[in-house]
Amino acid sequence: MLLIDKPFASDFLIKTIKENNFPIIITEVSKSMISDESLNWISEKEAIERYKKEADLLLYSNSENAISWIEKNLSFSKLPSQIQLFKNKILFRELLKDAFPNYFFKGVQLSELSKIETATLKFPLILKPAVGFFSLAVHKVDNALEWQTVLANIEQEIESFKGMYPKEVVDVSDFIIEQYIEGEEYAVDCYFNKNGDPVVLNVMHHIFSSDKDVSDRVYSTSKEIIEKHKLKIEAFLKIVGEKAQLKNFPMHVEIRVDSNNTIIPIEINPLRFGGWCTTGDMSYFAYGFNSYEQFLYQKAPNWNAIFETRKDTLYSLIVLDNNSGINEKDIASFDYELLLKDFKKPLNLREVDFRKYAVFGFLFIETSKENKDEINTILASNLRKYITVKNAV
Repeated sequence: MLLIDKPFASDFLIKTIKENNFPIIITEVSKSMISDESLNWISEKEAIERYKKEADLLLYSNSENAISWIEKNLSFSKLPSQIQLFKNKILFRELLKDAFPNYFFKGVQLSELSKIETATLKFPLILKPAVGFFSLAVHKVDNALEWQTVLANIEQEIESFKGMYPKEVVDVSDFIIEQYIEGEEYAVDCYFNKNGDPVVLNVMHHIFSSDKDVSDRVYSTSKEIIEKHKLKIEAFLKIVGEKAQLKNFPMHVEIRVDSNNTIIPIEINPLRFGGWCTTGDMSYFAYGFNSYEQFLYQKAPNWNAIFETRKDTLYSLIVLDNNSGINEKDIASFDYELLLKDFKKPLNLREVDFRKYAVFGFLFIETSKENKDEINTILASNLRKYITVKNAV
């Protein structure tokens, strides 16, 4: 059963729903997004009754915007509380603090941030909303002077993305301060099956342009990346699953792997894979299997067979966030054709209404592992070469 909500449902996901006749819940939002009447639409009432009667009913949502529907209509189940365990980063840290006793974190109300004595903080640190999405208002702070600068900028940042997402997705009432972990960052799509066992569907290396970069610009996956990290990721997920008592539960996980090859959790996004149908669709572009089907049919990828034909290939997701410094209202257009010319093998391009969501789109590409120049270039780009400014002379 699928619960579709804004901001985006990909053609690939809709095609998957149609071809498999998966039940999709009729809501005002889902009907406004998908016009295909031939889908297996079921009423909200029927969906709620099914969830009450079928203990192992599988539910997947493309967006955390749907959390409010779940809290309102499935309050009789443990699903809302499980979602909150992960969506609220403070609760998530509390859940895992026994497994990571040396990891420092602290929850603070937005109004109290300015009252904190910097002498009590250990730098470098990460400051971010306790309930957040898409790196909005996330900062790495190296020292006390930067702390004051960041606090001065946060209110302006909050104003800039106000209204983009509901409070269940981004809520800046509370922030979390946590220690900064040196290491490489990875994003994982996975689910827990009916027995509570984790199934890994993708592992993507989140690449940054510098140690100050906290953006979502580039995620890359390959045979080498998955084989190197899959086993220890599964061991980590078993800890999460046992503590939260997870079954039939999909998620998008972000972790760091430190210099000792130890996994440190960053956050978990419940009931979905990567936002905007990104990493969920990426498994098909990269590895030829459908992550949504894998979850809804309770299957696991045959990685040995998959890697036979994908030994030396790197697949990347490019998030075209607006880091140009140019306000969206001052942008006339974004040149997607010019963008595509800068990549040897683009696989899929999705344009987004940048005036509404402050992101130009998403690009999926394939490269050889030896040819990473195009990835490094877009990673460091401010995207201005693709932007036409209004009233430009």
